[in-house]
Amino acid sequence: MIRAAVLPAIGGPLRVQDIELPDPGPAQVRVRLAAAGVCHSDLSLSDGTLRQPVPAVLGHEGAGTVTAVGDGVTGVAPGDAVVLNWAPSCGTCHYCGLGEPWLCARAGDAAATPYATLAADGSALYPGLGTAAFADETVVPAHAVLPLPDGVPLTDGALLGCAVLTGYGAVHHSARVRPGESVAVFGIGGVGLAVLQAARVAGAGTIVAVDVSPGKEELARAAGATEFVLTGAPGATRESGQTDATGATGATGGGDPAKRIRALTGGHGADVAIECVGRADTIRAAWSATRRGGRTTVVGIGGKDQQVTFSALELFYFGRTLSGCVYGNSDPARDLPVVAEHIRAGRFDLSAMVTERIGLDGIPAAFDAMLAGRGGRALVVF
Repeated sequence: MIRAAVLPAIGGPLRVQDIELPDPGPAQVRVRLAAAGVCHSDLSLSDGTLRQPVPAVLGHEGAGTVTAVGDGVTGVAPGDAVVLNWAPSCGTCHYCGLGEPWLCARAGDAAATPYATLAADGSALYPGLGTAAFADETVVPAHAVLPLPDGVPLTDGALLGCAVLTGYGAVHHSARVRPGESVAVFGIGGVGLAVLQAARVAGAGTIVAVDVSPGKEELARAAGATEFVLTGAPGATRESGQTDATGATGATGGGDPAKRIRALTGGHGADVAIECVGRADTIRAAWSATRRGGRTTVVGIGGKDQQVTFSALELFYFGRTLSGCVYGNSDPARDLPVVAEHIRAGRFDLSAMVTERIGLDGIPAAFDAMLAGRGGRALVVF
């Protein structure tokens, strides 16, 4: 019998229950989980921000050991250590053909297909984001696992499945941070900590961490931040303290970090701002903290009710680039070996991102901590 954290209904509480997991079918792999990270996307699935059929077993950032494979599987074998890939590319759709596998039109197919049943009543269960990592074991499509690179610890390697690839890719593929550039990172959770480390690896100069929690400063500086800005909930203001194209100046408030970031970057603003929260006010604040001609990258997943507004004049005047970023615009097969080399060389520290190691019963409290802005990444260890 397999223990799993089950979401019975959108908005409902997670329940640790026994489930029945079938043997892997053709082109499927069964994995015994070593660890699974508690990501904000799991919270977004549970509250309906992201679509997910229910009842479901959540969890998508995981690593473990292959225990069985179905017919036709040749890439991995029982005993292999693997990382789960919640957004596997099909290789044949329009976006994969463009060389953009992170936008694959079929990446979410597995999440809409039942994969297991509840032991209590036999009702069908869906795998959260196709992986269902909040369980002792899971069954996934063969192309949803990647070999864990040599020299990467199996437990901490779970973070490679989402936070690390997202953060690394946001810096190197989306924002394309160049050596010496200044970077502002909004939201110092699991992904934000990965972004800070990736910015350091990229050779960024001034690296400003922005968060509402003073307890994040030590974590942020250990991950590579050279400066820390404590902020309240920033509002959508104009360029605080800076004359805009109309000659007006925006007001500055205690919660608006843009003026402080400009003061830390020669009065201009950050070359790159990366938003890891997914709220309209922080997206707007990240945009306002970016220099003229700079790049603002949005990594955080916000709800459709989070509306961000810009004037036509400021879009012209500031000449910034604003871009979304899915899974770090990463190709896991290409990027995992590169990140692994940084880990082996000591340039990227997975364990420093983990602030709590918990069991399945601890996931609801980890959700509450995320909502309250506490800690980095909670890791479920099996």
